[in-house]
Amino acid sequence: MNALKSILVAFVLAISSSFYAQTADEIINNYFENTGGKENWEKLKGIEMIGVMKMQNMEIPFEQVATKDGKQVVTIELQGNRMVWSAFDGETSWERNQQTMEAEKRDNEATENIKKQVKDFPDPLLNYKEKGYTVELIGKETIDGTETFKIKLTKDPILINGESKPNISHYYFDTENFVPIIIESEINEGPMKGQTVKSSVSDYQEVNGVYFPFTISNQFQTLGFKEIKLNPEVDAAVFAFPEKK
Repeated sequence: MNALKSILVAFVLAISSSFYAQTADEIINNYFENTGGKENWEKLKGIEMIGVMKMQNMEIPFEQVATKDGKQVVTIELQGNRMVWSAFDGETSWERNQQTMEAEKRDNEATENIKKQVKDFPDPLLNYKEKGYTVELIGKETIDGTETFKIKLTKDPILINGESKPNISHYYFDTENFVPIIIESEINEGPMKGQTVKSSVSDYQEVNGVYFPFTISNQFQTLGFKEIKLNPEVDAAVFAFPEKK
């Protein structure tokens, strides 16, 4: 009798797990369908975002470009000076020292972690199974009066001080429109290590048939996008590390 009970419990749990996995897929599929369609998302080869970052009583104009092959570059305007602040050309990752403003290459560990982000373009949830990621529907949660589906996304582990650490984010999807309104992730390195970043995602607007949030804000900064360009033409030289003359 106990054996039969154990089998029934295992059977129910298996059905329950299958149900949640399927439901998570339905939520994600609805998300891409409601924001332009999966085919349009898959056609993207590059995204350029132009806007203003607000932090610590400062407003910093910026431009950010990300490409399907993993290249990234962030250009900012600081005290009237326009400069590339950080970039990744597919092999070398670098950023400017905040004190000297000199370009410095990131260490091997940071670069390897950035290489793992290549699969995240244009959205980590797009074809997540093919990327080797997993999702789990945690349940429903009400946030500021809005009912949401909470989904856990587990990506490839990252390296922190030589140790492999879990790489987990939580997405909160509006149950009415099936778009993320909150994304939570943990800071794994630096002075804020261990803190959870809770980003509010809002002001979805259409760009050539695909919908993007034009405002992303958390406890540290607010990004307001003025313009988003799809498949921009970008000079490959802008990603390269600026060698000293």
